[in-house]
Amino acid sequence: MAGQSKPQVAYGAVYFRKSNPPGQDWERDYAQAAKDGMNIFRHWFMWGNIEVAPGVYDWEDYDRHMDLASQYGIRTIIAEMISFIPQWMYRTHSHLLEINADGSKVHGEMNGSSATGGSSGGSGGALCLDFAEAKEHAGRFLRELVTRYKDHPGMYGYDVWNECNYSPNIGYSSATQAKFREWLELKYGSLKKLNKAWNRYTYASWEDVQAPKQIAQFPECMDWLQFKKENFHNHMQWRIDLIRSLDNDNLITAHGIAASLESMASGGSDDWLAASKVESYGMTWVTARKGSEPWKQAHAIDLLRASSRRKPFWHAEMQGGPLWLQPQVIGRAKEDGRVAAPEDVRLWNLTSLAGGARGVLYLRWRSLLDGPLFGAFGLYDMNGLPNPRSEMARTIAQWSNAPEQASLMSTQPIQADIGIVVVPETQVFNHLLQQAGEGKYYTKCMYGAYRGFFDNHIQADWVHIDHIDEYSALYLPYPIMLTAEQAGQLADWVKRGGTLISEGCPAYFGDRGTVGVIQPNHGLDQVFGAVQHEVEFMPDITHTLRFNWGGGEIGGGLFRQSYKPLTGKVCGTYTDGSAAVIEHRYGDGKVLLIGTFPSEAYQRTEDPGTRSFFRNVLAWAGIKPQVTVSSGHLQVRLQSGDAGKYAWIINPHHEPVSSFIQISEAFGPVAVKSVMWGEFSGSVTNGQFEITVPAKDAVILEL
Repeated sequence: MAGQSKPQVAYGAVYFRKSNPPGQDWERDYAQAAKDGMNIFRHWFMWGNIEVAPGVYDWEDYDRHMDLASQYGIRTIIAEMISFIPQWMYRTHSHLLEINADGSKVHGEMNGSSATGGSSGGSGGALCLDFAEAKEHAGRFLRELVTRYKDHPGMYGYDVWNECNYSPNIGYSSATQAKFREWLELKYGSLKKLNKAWNRYTYASWEDVQAPKQIAQFPECMDWLQFKKENFHNHMQWRIDLIRSLDNDNLITAHGIAASLESMASGGSDDWLAASKVESYGMTWVTARKGSEPWKQAHAIDLLRASSRRKPFWHAEMQGGPLWLQPQVIGRAKEDGRVAAPEDVRLWNLTSLAGGARGVLYLRWRSLLDGPLFGAFGLYDMNGLPNPRSEMARTIAQWSNAPEQASLMSTQPIQADIGIVVVPETQVFNHLLQQAGEGKYYTKCMYGAYRGFFDNHIQADWVHIDHIDEYSALYLPYPIMLTAEQAGQLADWVKRGGTLISEGCPAYFGDRGTVGVIQPNHGLDQVFGAVQHEVEFMPDITHTLRFNWGGGEIGGGLFRQSYKPLTGKVCGTYTDGSAAVIEHRYGDGKVLLIGTFPSEAYQRTEDPGTRSFFRNVLAWAGIKPQVTVSSGHLQVRLQSGDAGKYAWIINPHHEPVSSFIQISEAFGPVAVKSVMWGEFSGSVTNGQFEITVPAKDAVILEL
């Protein structure tokens, strides 16, 4: 990468977003960053601020940043290259702009993160790259940019898509419609087959086919959402291919918003797909916007690790300062991420590093002076001077890149006790399912399942449906829609020895969203050894739903499915005595089918009985947790690699916490070799030890 070695931990910030920070401070800020142990700056090299008139480029500010990077040893990642277009193009090239669902064109506007204009309000960009002419213009700018800086000694890489997502309302230009028809013809082979698949019957010409503007559970809507996601990620690939045709040395990276469980359907946030295209991947995660509950950042970093598939990954945009007048913070407590303290900076860093991130970039080195995000997120003061937060970051930057931490930073978290299955098609269908889409039931169930395990100190990994063979035990939340292929994957996996815990209505809706006449659908009745007795889709009145299993009363919600056993065994009932839980052996594996959604119930209520359910299903699966913790406030992450084994013990609580910790013998003989962070002077007996961790801090042990 421009002849420079890879940093042990990429550490730095997003710095220049024209016109902030002021130019007179740049050299002083670079010197401060270098002194504080930072090694990466990401800048927004925006087309909309560089090509000031057709064919006329103003590179002065960006040249200076590259030279300062070289001078102070701060490597540069170039970002936001074509998302902001020159303002004059909205007039001269209006025929190439993206079209909204209502037929209006996007227009140039200011952007809260760079108050310089040229934005279209979304991360997809204003130009529709399905027009060959639009690609020609954007490609010409990218060639100018890459050619100018690829061999510069301050260069490190390109972030090819900032916060990988797009507006759900765009994509209706004539060029995109033509590509959609080509995609459909490739998928279905003929207009006759499309008519049948879509239940349309009277398309007489491919020109009759238009992208749907309604959102409902129809095949055409499912196809449209899938096409649009693929199409935008193809635009991402086009940027990568163009850059690689000119530069084979520097890093290609991107970062999303850890939203695969929230907006994969509406905004295309597919971290698995985006990460597959780049050499390293990352996420924006801002506690002020998301909330400070410990499970939230943990679930996001686990999602990033799962989707990165053993590639390096970064917390690419981390909060370093306060957030003021934004809607996400209104009404929340000051301590809930709204005003970042040095201890928060420490906790956020250590949580992501414990989850395997090997890069931390703050989304502001110092705060913007203009626009609605004034004063937001800055690690350093508004004038660029150090403060207690930046001093904390300095401590972590220097510690994480010290030679003594080389072995620690070469390890990754061990595989979890159980995997939570992620099925993109299920989320797409939930989005289309009218009230379910509005209620975000898929998201609530995914979060609730993760929290159910997390709050029991059980590590759970996110597992894409395509990767289930890597795990021996899986939890399947909210599986209401599965394709026949996916149902077959699960059935074969169980038959070969897998252990599956499934929530209710598995594959109730099948291919193209059609309800199966036998439930469970797609042959899963044989896998679960039961058929449906009754089903109720009444999410508005099922919040009091309860069932009994394993000696406890457990919460359910959303939908209720009861069963008649075939070869399975009834092992849990609803309060009216009908079968709520079926246990069955299938081939060499076994299954547990729960007719409702304890994940949603736990996300909604945090009910202790439902929390116990998630601990008990692990015992039912015959799995002993890798870590047992006596205090509910501590989190333990085990990491291992060729260089050694480590335990990260994190306290997100506001007070010091003492706890007994038991590490399973499966992790190997446990003794403390050294203390990498914090203080510990105790002893370990049969894998058990007692420890006290300061507030919002951690102890890291080499074992």
